[in-house]
Amino acid sequence: MRRLPVFFVLDCSESMVGENLKKMEDGLQSIIKILRSDPHSLESVYISIIAFAGIAKTIVPLVEVVSFYPPKLPLGGGTSLGAALDALMLEFDKSVVKTTPDMKGDWKPIVYLFTDGRPTDNPLPAVHRWHDNYAHKANLIAVSLGNDADFPMLKKITDNVIVFEDTKDGDFKKFVNWISASVLAQSKSVSKNIENIDFPVFDESVMKIIKESQPIADEACVTLVGRCQKTRKPYIMKYDRDIKSVATRDFKIDISNYHLAGCYPLEEDYFAWSDNNIQDLKINTSSLIGSPGCPHCGNFTAFAVCGCSKLLCINKPGEAICPWCKNTVSFGVDSSSDEGGFDVDRGRG
Repeated sequence: MRRLPVFFVLDCSESMVGENLKKMEDGLQSIIKILRSDPHSLESVYISIIAFAGIAKTIVPLVEVVSFYPPKLPLGGGTSLGAALDALMLEFDKSVVKTTPDMKGDWKPIVYLFTDGRPTDNPLPAVHRWHDNYAHKANLIAVSLGNDADFPMLKKITDNVIVFEDTKDGDFKKFVNWISASVLAQSKSVSKNIENIDFPVFDESVMKIIKESQPIADEACVTLVGRCQKTRKPYIMKYDRDIKSVATRDFKIDISNYHLAGCYPLEEDYFAWSDNNIQDLKINTSSLIGSPGCPHCGNFTAFAVCGCSKLLCINKPGEAICPWCKNTVSFGVDSSSDEGGFDVDRGRG
């Protein structure tokens, strides 16, 4: 039986922390459950997972759907779309069986590329290589989770670009069912030796103007990484952008602030998954609204800054040992007397 390879290339950058990452994990489980209930899929479908943040890596090599177990997705800083394409092309070379004069190879793979932000590397060399050597060998669908992805860049990779906004109850379930149905339709076609797949026509009105300069951080959100003073475990704070228009009779301006979305525990492999080539990214605290508690120990605030510029949690004024530099730090009742705020290190998103 010829295989139908299905690759999920998943954005696991900082901006995905919280609901988006959980939905991807839950969505994978739902898709696999649906595929396992179909005899055609059980015979032909093979699944692989490639995750990307500051780096890209295959976390599940190509495996038959009956043996596939959805992994825990990592989290890292950066959105290295070029590295994700490089990892995908490497998997094609390693895992996809090519047709020879003596043997039929795998069916044309299906690729689902999920992202919620703009690339923080330069993906163009990988995009050109993809089109020169691989694009005609696969059906690739790029999915933007929300409206902050780089649509012109995604359109350079594939004509199949869709936006998922999840604005109403039940939207995500319908979306997962659509992905499952597209795989089921292809698996039924190949079971009849017909290689034909028709994806829905996508509304290209969602296209956005590409910025000429390459962003080094995702401006749709701000992420800050700290460590728990008691457990030394890392955590990540996420702030989502909120733009408000202020208008008078003579002019109108947009004011951008970032509101706290949540504070989440991190695994240590976050640092290995992050792109650390770009340093000294800052955000002024006056733009950040909300201060969370520590998700590990419950300390009152996760937003205390050591002299080493790293963040830690504290419960009250007094001395604390920084879990980053191991120095003793003294915190007063209000250590930030500067009404204009102060700069802190931010992630790339």
